[in-house]
Amino acid sequence: MEDILYAPWRDEYVTKKVEGCVFCHISSNKQDDEEMHVLYRDEHCFMVMNKYPYTPGHFMIIPHAHTDKLEELNEETWLHMSALAQKGVRLLKEGFGANGVNIGMNLGRAGGAGIAEHIHMHLVPRWQRDTNFITSIADTRVYSTDFERIYKKIKILVPKYI
Repeated sequence: MEDILYAPWRDEYVTKKVEGCVFCHISSNKQDDEEMHVLYRDEHCFMVMNKYPYTPGHFMIIPHAHTDKLEELNEETWLHMSALAQKGVRLLKEGFGANGVNIGMNLGRAGGAGIAEHIHMHLVPRWQRDTNFITSIADTRVYSTDFERIYKKIKILVPKYI
Protein backbone atom coordinates (compact mmCIF):
# COMPACT_ATOMS: atom_id res chain seq x y z
CA MET A 1 0.00 0.00 0.00
CA GLU A 2 1.39 3.40 -0.98
CA ASP A 3 0.48 6.46 1.08
CA ILE A 4 0.31 9.83 -0.66
CA LEU A 5 0.68 13.08 1.23
CA TYR A 6 -0.87 15.92 -0.78
CA ALA A 7 0.97 19.29 -0.62
CA PRO A 8 -0.42 21.69 -3.24
CA TRP A 9 1.67 24.63 -2.00
CA ARG A 10 4.75 22.86 -3.40
CA ASP A 11 3.33 22.83 -6.93
CA GLU A 12 5.70 25.56 -8.12
CA TYR A 13 8.73 23.41 -7.22
CA VAL A 14 7.72 20.65 -9.60
CA THR A 15 6.12 22.71 -12.36
CA LYS A 16 8.78 25.44 -12.70
CA LYS A 17 11.63 23.75 -14.57
CA VAL A 18 15.12 25.16 -15.15
CA GLU A 19 17.20 24.28 -18.21
CA GLY A 20 20.55 22.80 -17.20
CA CYS A 21 22.04 23.00 -13.72
CA VAL A 22 19.67 24.57 -11.18
CA PHE A 23 22.59 25.83 -9.07
CA CYS A 24 24.26 27.50 -12.06
CA HIS A 25 20.89 29.09 -12.85
CA ILE A 26 20.73 30.54 -9.32
CA SER A 27 24.38 31.59 -9.50
CA SER A 28 23.91 33.54 -12.72
CA ASN A 29 20.55 35.18 -11.92
CA LYS A 30 21.29 37.50 -9.01
CA GLN A 31 18.26 39.63 -9.89
CA ASP A 32 16.03 36.69 -8.84
CA ASP A 33 17.65 36.13 -5.42
CA GLU A 34 14.47 36.85 -3.46
CA GLU A 35 12.35 34.53 -5.61
CA MET A 36 14.97 31.77 -5.44
CA HIS A 37 15.46 32.23 -1.68
CA VAL A 38 19.14 33.17 -1.80
CA LEU A 39 20.36 34.20 1.63
CA TYR A 40 23.83 35.46 0.70
CA ARG A 41 26.26 35.62 -2.20
CA ASP A 42 29.84 36.73 -2.80
CA GLU A 43 32.48 36.13 -5.45
CA HIS A 44 33.07 32.46 -4.44
CA CYS A 45 29.76 31.07 -3.22
CA PHE A 46 26.12 31.64 -2.44
CA MET A 47 23.83 30.38 0.30
CA VAL A 48 20.29 29.33 -0.57
CA MET A 49 17.39 27.80 1.32
CA ASN A 50 16.81 24.15 0.49
CA LYS A 51 13.54 23.83 -1.46
CA TYR A 52 12.99 20.39 0.09
CA PRO A 53 14.20 21.01 3.66
CA TYR A 54 14.80 18.30 6.20
CA THR A 55 13.99 20.77 8.98
CA PRO A 56 12.99 24.47 9.04
CA GLY A 57 16.06 26.60 8.32
CA HIS A 58 17.88 24.00 6.20
CA PHE A 59 20.12 25.85 3.73
CA MET A 60 23.03 25.08 1.43
CA ILE A 61 26.39 26.67 0.64
CA ILE A 62 27.17 26.34 -3.06
CA PRO A 63 30.24 27.39 -5.06
CA HIS A 64 29.62 29.42 -8.21
CA ALA A 65 32.05 27.11 -9.99
CA HIS A 66 30.19 24.25 -11.65
CA THR A 67 31.83 20.99 -10.61
CA ASP A 68 30.78 17.60 -9.34
CA LYS A 69 34.25 16.90 -7.93
CA LEU A 70 35.13 18.31 -4.52
CA GLU A 71 38.70 17.15 -5.07
CA GLU A 72 39.00 19.52 -8.05
CA LEU A 73 37.44 22.55 -6.38
CA ASN A 74 39.74 25.56 -6.07
CA GLU A 75 41.31 25.49 -2.58
CA GLU A 76 40.45 29.14 -1.94
CA THR A 77 36.78 28.43 -2.67
CA TRP A 78 36.77 25.34 -0.44
CA LEU A 79 38.30 27.27 2.46
CA HIS A 80 35.76 30.03 1.91
CA MET A 81 32.90 27.50 1.96
CA SER A 82 34.28 26.12 5.24
CA ALA A 83 34.43 29.60 6.76
CA LEU A 84 30.83 30.24 5.66
CA ALA A 85 29.83 26.92 7.24
CA GLN A 86 31.28 28.02 10.59
CA LYS A 87 29.38 31.30 10.39
CA GLY A 88 26.25 29.48 9.24
CA VAL A 89 26.38 27.16 12.25
CA ARG A 90 26.67 30.17 14.56
CA LEU A 91 23.70 31.80 12.80
CA LEU A 92 21.57 28.66 13.17
CA LYS A 93 22.50 28.10 16.84
CA GLU A 94 22.61 31.65 18.21
CA GLY A 95 20.26 33.47 15.85
CA PHE A 96 17.77 30.75 14.93
CA GLY A 97 17.78 28.79 18.19
CA ALA A 98 18.89 25.38 16.89
CA ASN A 99 20.23 22.96 19.50
CA GLY A 100 22.60 21.40 16.97
CA VAL A 101 23.43 21.37 13.27
CA ASN A 102 24.13 18.61 10.77
CA ILE A 103 26.61 19.56 8.04
CA GLY A 104 27.02 17.32 5.04
CA MET A 105 27.82 16.85 1.38
CA ASN A 106 26.51 14.00 -0.73
CA LEU A 107 29.03 13.60 -3.51
CA GLY A 108 27.83 11.87 -6.66
CA ARG A 109 24.58 10.05 -7.34
CA ALA A 110 25.92 6.96 -5.55
CA GLY A 111 26.74 9.18 -2.56
CA GLY A 112 23.11 10.26 -2.30
CA ALA A 113 23.27 13.63 -4.09
CA GLY A 114 19.91 14.79 -5.41
CA ILE A 115 21.71 17.28 -7.65
CA ALA A 116 24.91 15.40 -8.37
CA GLU A 117 26.32 17.64 -11.10
CA HIS A 118 27.14 20.59 -8.81
CA ILE A 119 28.60 20.12 -5.32
CA HIS A 120 26.85 21.76 -2.39
CA MET A 121 27.07 21.67 1.40
CA HIS A 122 23.96 21.25 3.56
CA LEU A 123 23.50 22.93 6.94
CA VAL A 124 20.54 21.37 8.72
CA PRO A 125 19.43 22.85 12.05
CA ARG A 126 18.39 20.28 14.65
CA TRP A 127 16.43 20.39 17.90
CA GLN A 128 16.08 17.96 20.77
CA ARG A 129 13.55 15.25 19.81
CA ASP A 130 12.92 16.68 16.30
CA THR A 131 12.64 13.17 14.87
CA ASN A 132 9.27 11.62 15.60
CA PHE A 133 7.35 8.54 14.61
CA ILE A 134 6.22 9.94 11.26
CA THR A 135 9.85 10.49 10.21
CA SER A 136 11.11 7.22 11.68
CA ILE A 137 8.27 4.88 10.78
CA ALA A 138 6.44 6.44 7.81
CA ASP A 139 9.55 7.90 6.09
CA THR A 140 7.70 11.23 5.84
CA ARG A 141 8.87 14.66 6.99
CA VAL A 142 6.61 17.24 8.55
CA TYR A 143 7.64 20.85 7.96
CA SER A 144 6.09 22.58 10.95
CA THR A 145 6.19 26.19 9.82
CA ASP A 146 5.91 28.51 6.81
CA PHE A 147 8.90 28.30 4.41
CA GLU A 148 8.69 32.00 3.42
CA ARG A 149 8.62 33.12 7.05
CA ILE A 150 11.72 31.06 7.85
CA TYR A 151 13.54 32.42 4.77
CA LYS A 152 12.83 36.02 5.80
CA LYS A 153 13.88 35.35 9.40
CA ILE A 154 17.23 33.84 8.38
CA LYS A 155 17.81 36.48 5.68
CA ILE A 156 17.51 39.18 8.36
CA LEU A 157 20.11 37.33 10.49
CA VAL A 158 22.69 36.98 7.67
CA PRO A 159 24.30 40.46 8.00
CA LYS A 160 24.92 39.87 11.72
CA TYR A 161 26.53 36.43 11.31
CA ILE A 162 27.97 36.13 7.80
